[in-house]
Amino acid sequence: MKQLARIGIDGYMLLLILTGTLGVVLPARGIAADVLGNVTFWAVTLLFFLYGAKLDAASVRAGMLNLKLQGLTFLCTYLLFPVIGLLLVAIFGRVLGPEMAMGILFLSVLPSTVQSSIAFTSIAGGNVPAAICAASLSNLAGVVLTPLLVSKLLHLESGGGVSLEAVEKIGVQILLPFILGQLMRPLIGTLVQRHRFLTMLVDRGSILLIVYAAFSSSTTSGLWADIPLASMALSFGVVVVFLAVVMCSTSLTARLSGMGRADEIVLFFCGSKKSLASGLPMATAIFPAATLGATVLPLMMYHMLQLLVCSVIAQKLARRVARAG
Repeated sequence: MKQLARIGIDGYMLLLILTGTLGVVLPARGIAADVLGNVTFWAVTLLFFLYGAKLDAASVRAGMLNLKLQGLTFLCTYLLFPVIGLLLVAIFGRVLGPEMAMGILFLSVLPSTVQSSIAFTSIAGGNVPAAICAASLSNLAGVVLTPLLVSKLLHLESGGGVSLEAVEKIGVQILLPFILGQLMRPLIGTLVQRHRFLTMLVDRGSILLIVYAAFSSSTTSGLWADIPLASMALSFGVVVVFLAVVMCSTSLTARLSGMGRADEIVLFFCGSKKSLASGLPMATAIFPAATLGATVLPLMMYHMLQLLVCSVIAQKLARRVARAG
């Protein structure tokens, strides 16, 4: 396990893989599936309530003073990513199939990660306060911006859009709890920060529930039988290309912008990552349960790949700083 941890693979990543596999081999059916759906709904609601309670709006306002860094990070997350996603789907969409192609587009409009972006920035010797601000701002905007962008992309791809029911579910399950968490922050913010293990348990537990429910629904609907193994392999290849292009683009943007090395590191790690924690709950509100597994599969691939690659890069940068010191 220690050897796996050195290259970025931890126990939680292994749990994600095992949970997805369990959803394929032993899916929830009938009453069990109904119970799982209700438990997942309330777990996601609690998750976004805690997100609201944890997010310090004051730190976001303070970090906004670094306009160049925050602006470029925001543009990488919500402009560069969607453009690259559209290009990849235009090239590979027919071979990938509609569900996985939509998964690539959905991945492209998600907010950045919070915990891992900050952690990798810290390891690499970057500007940690700016990373906190960039990641927090990305997720704060993503609560509203991601569903809107998904609606636009759905319209471009199929002439459809996000249904009224999905909008209502996003409001009730995601946006409302998030706002309530922000309003309750003066009362419970300290308590939430003090009991980080419990909040981490809700965070990771809800993600595992969503993964199992998504893969179970896809299995019982027969979706996996309709998706060739070659399409799944191609999807992974597209995700690898996606990550490589984004990382090269953010690195080049950072160098051309003339910002300092510490800020370059922030743009690289915050601007090239996508949040599984925010993405999966949003996906359950937007996409049909029967196709959800295939739609979120590119996101899961990207999540695991980004952690592996960023872990290696962060450690390499840290060793470079140590040698310079």
